[in-house]
Amino acid sequence: MLQIENLTKAYGNRSVLQDLTLNISSGEIYGLLGPNGAGKTTTINILCNLLRADSGKITINNLPISEETKSLIGVAPQENLLYKSLSCEENLNFFAQIYGLDRKQRRYQVRQCLKSVNLMDRASSPVESLSGGMQRRLNIAVALVHQPKLVILDEPTTGLDIEARYEVWELILGLKAQGITILLTTHLLDEAERLCDRIGIIKDGKVLVEGSLTELQKVIPAEEVIFVKTVEEEKAIVRGKECGFTPRRYGSDLAFWLPNSLDLKEIILCFDNISIDSIARYPVRLEHIYVEVTQQGAKHLGR
Repeated sequence: MLQIENLTKAYGNRSVLQDLTLNISSGEIYGLLGPNGAGKTTTINILCNLLRADSGKITINNLPISEETKSLIGVAPQENLLYKSLSCEENLNFFAQIYGLDRKQRRYQVRQCLKSVNLMDRASSPVESLSGGMQRRLNIAVALVHQPKLVILDEPTTGLDIEARYEVWELILGLKAQGITILLTTHLLDEAERLCDRIGIIKDGKVLVEGSLTELQKVIPAEEVIFVKTVEEEKAIVRGKECGFTPRRYGSDLAFWLPNSLDLKEIILCFDNISIDSIARYPVRLEHIYVEVTQQGAKHLGR
C-alpha cells in the first residue's frame, strides 16, 4: 500500500530524515514511534504532499506522491480539525464538499461515517456539546469521509481518559477489520502494543528497528525483565551481574534483563543477604525495547 524509499529532508544544515525506508502492507496497522523531533511529522507532511522531500521515493497504491494521491489519504491530526459551532453532520458534509463529493455521495458518506464512529445519535449535536472522546471519533470520521485507502492517525488518544481511549481503540480495530490501512503515531506504547501489526522506531530521521512486537522482543537478549527495589543498589548490581543478569535503569528504577526465565526462588536466592524490598517480574515489553533502541541506538543492538 505505502512504500517509502530512501527519503531525505533537511532544513538548512539540520538533517531531519536520513534515508528513511519503510513499507506498509494493505490492511495493516503500522505504528511509527519515536521521540519528539525524530521526523514523524515531517514524514506525514511529505506523504500528504504538503512538503517536498529532498530525495527519495514514495508510492501509495503504486502511484507516486502527487496532487492526485491526496484523495487516497485521510488524516486525523493530533489537534481536532472541527468547527465547534457546527453539528457532527455539518462538519462531515463540509469536509466531504472539500473532497469534491457530490450531494448524493455526501449524504451517503456522512451517514456511513457517523455509523462507523458510533455517532449517529449525535448527528445534529454541535461539536462543542460532545465529550473529548466523541470529538476524537468525529475527527477520525472526517479522515474517512472520502473513502481513502490510507488513514494517518496522529496521536489519536492524546489527552483522553481511559474509557475514551478504549472507545477510540475499538474504533481503530474496527477500521482495520474493514480493510483500511492505518499509519499510527503515538507516544502511548501500550496503545502501539495493543493495536499495531508492525512497529517502526525512528530517531534522527532513521528507522532503527522494525517488525511485529514478537520480532522486536528479540532486540533485547532477555526472556523477562525484573525490577528490584533495594537500598543496596550497588551490591544488587554486582550480584545480578554475577548471576548473568544485565542491569538497566528505567528512570530511577533498577531493573535486570534475565537471559532465561527463572523460578522466583532462584531470583531471590541470587540476591541473598541483600536487603530487598520487592521484586517485580515482567515480560519484555515495548517500553523496554523503545528505551533501549532510542537511548543506545541500533548499532548497540547489533542491527
